[in-house]
Amino acid sequence: MSMNRTLVLVRHGQSEWNAKNLFTGWKNPDLTPLGIEEARRAGRELKKRDILFSVGFTSALLRAQHTIDLIFEELGQTSVPTIKDRALNERHYGDLSGLNKDEARDKWGEEQVHLWRRSYDVPPPGGESLKDTVARVVPFYVQRILPPVMRGERALVAAHGNSLRALCMVLEQMTPESVTTLELTTGVPIIYQLNADSTVASKTVLA
Repeated sequence: MSMNRTLVLVRHGQSEWNAKNLFTGWKNPDLTPLGIEEARRAGRELKKRDILFSVGFTSALLRAQHTIDLIFEELGQTSVPTIKDRALNERHYGDLSGLNKDEARDKWGEEQVHLWRRSYDVPPPGGESLKDTVARVVPFYVQRILPPVMRGERALVAAHGNSLRALCMVLEQMTPESVTTLELTTGVPIIYQLNADSTVASKTVLA
């Protein structure tokens, strides 16, 4: 498999608040022991395929930063330059942040909470919609992530469910309707090979 123009996306390993079924958003819990193992396993899966990186990108949040550090540790690449930017942060959940998802359903109703979680352009109170998240992720992708990949460098992005949905939406030319149903498993690398015009030549999920 050609390693030119390689972009790998990984959702961070399970966080402490994932385990508690809490809306996390921009709150900053660390990984659970399972999340640490998920990140290490991602690194081992990439190592099996001899995929090494020139540059890494992650969010301003600890769980994603810890994930990329563990992956690079497994790859023996602890000196890879890594850009940390809030543009890759999880969607801001506003008033839902820190709430148990079942409690939120009791307070606002199943239908309303589902709308906030799975619609494309309806934000929770004080928070961001997926559309808002796309609006900050895509410029960062175009300006910072894509240029080194197009030069033939291999880039690793460790981020969050919704910021990675935004990247997948661009890469796979998904519609607002289809991207809301995209599920990304914690700690599972997705390898994209890009064509010379930045479209996707191939996609491999290391499940």
